[in-house]
Amino acid sequence: MAAKTTSSQPAARNPILRRTTATDTESVPSTADASPIGSPRQSASSTSLSSLASADAAKPATKQYGKLIDTYGNEFEVPDYTVKDIRDAIPKHCYERSYVKSMSYVFRDMLYLAVTFTIWHNFVTPEYVPSKAVRVVLWGIYTFLQGLFGTGLWVLAHECGHGAFSPSQRFNNVVGWVLHSSLFVPYFSWQISHGKHHKATGNMERDMVFVPRTREERARSIGRLAHELSELTEETPIYTFIHLLGQQLIGWPNYLLTNVTGHNYHERQREGRGKGKHNGYGGGVNHFDPSSPLYEARDAWLIVMSDIGLGIAFTALYFLGQKFGWSNMAVWYGLPYLWVNHWLVAITFLQHTDPSLPHYTAEEWNYVRGCAATIDREFGFIGRHLLHGIIETHVLHHYVSTIPFYNADEATEAIKPIMGRHYRSDVSEGPIGFIKAMWKSARWCQWVEPTEGAEGPAKGVLFFRNRNGLGVKPAKMAPPS
Repeated sequence: MAAKTTSSQPAARNPILRRTTATDTESVPSTADASPIGSPRQSASSTSLSSLASADAAKPATKQYGKLIDTYGNEFEVPDYTVKDIRDAIPKHCYERSYVKSMSYVFRDMLYLAVTFTIWHNFVTPEYVPSKAVRVVLWGIYTFLQGLFGTGLWVLAHECGHGAFSPSQRFNNVVGWVLHSSLFVPYFSWQISHGKHHKATGNMERDMVFVPRTREERARSIGRLAHELSELTEETPIYTFIHLLGQQLIGWPNYLLTNVTGHNYHERQREGRGKGKHNGYGGGVNHFDPSSPLYEARDAWLIVMSDIGLGIAFTALYFLGQKFGWSNMAVWYGLPYLWVNHWLVAITFLQHTDPSLPHYTAEEWNYVRGCAATIDREFGFIGRHLLHGIIETHVLHHYVSTIPFYNADEATEAIKPIMGRHYRSDVSEGPIGFIKAMWKSARWCQWVEPTEGAEGPAKGVLFFRNRNGLGVKPAKMAPPS
């Protein structure tokens, strides 16, 4: 049963489609969970609630933030509940993981891939489909379907990386390494950096994916000064389209190779590995080098194992290409692979980019706030059946990443009363709305800055702004003296 959620659309446009409102008037704890401090090293349980329980003991003093305004113009309040509140609300059976059930989904997705290939390979031929144009269309549909089924396997490997696949992390790692390697994903390398993302979601200095630019960074990227952004004319839609096209085509390999969209504070790496290194080509920050500042020295053998997995996959692909022809492999594997990359980037982008979402400076961030700085969306049958609910239950996943996806809907419903107004979802128009949200987020969410007039701690709570005249306008700034 699909979870019934509400949208994060602006309240001024539709007060019903905003956030979860049923619990807005209910009492919630007045303290927020402190940030879990320590090694960012990923482990099977490092992002689970149980591993963060000790953080509940330390709670920050109540701060006055004044009036905070998100991009829609809605007033924002900093979350005020704890990790323990979330954990206690979830039924215990939701934490249970099953070898049999999880593996059944792996076999199911593999069956989808095999049956689809068999049908197209044997029947979408000149003998059965004489029209070349029709065959081209049908093979295009094939690449789309295989891309969805491949993304489903990607998500199951993601479950393995979090320890949500089964009770055995060794079993999880074997399954995840095989599945991700077959999709040219460095399993352990990604597992470690992704774990750090979960430990620092929404933190401008530590998060690992889709960290937005600050106003100053945005201005520098287009050769302007920060105060000029509020005076610029609208960015052309064709520029937005080209940016989105590049993001969807090469965003994933670019992230693996250069850490694009991840934080760029590598000089702070505690072992000194980040000295002189930076994001970008040739910057020494990537997911393949054991000496990358994304990892600690003890991770080296895991990075090598990831590279070995990729080497085996490349070797298999080479021999298949030699045997069956590279044009066939391009259609059978290459184009579906691009679809997998597209869905991965689109899903991650929209989980963490929305006009209603905040980001935090290091001083104002904590774990509870970071997890709440994510959003659930709706992609219908494709999202819930083929992609295993990764789009629809992402908020819960950030709070408890070891809950298997087949229990995530129930757990999501359980935490909504605790999160109250802080739970965000955008389910308007279902799958069509999900696709539209890519364009909307690209146009509305260009950089982050504090609410205009913010003072004290409020300067550390940042919201998206843009130069396109959409939503709240950028703050007016005086030119530098």
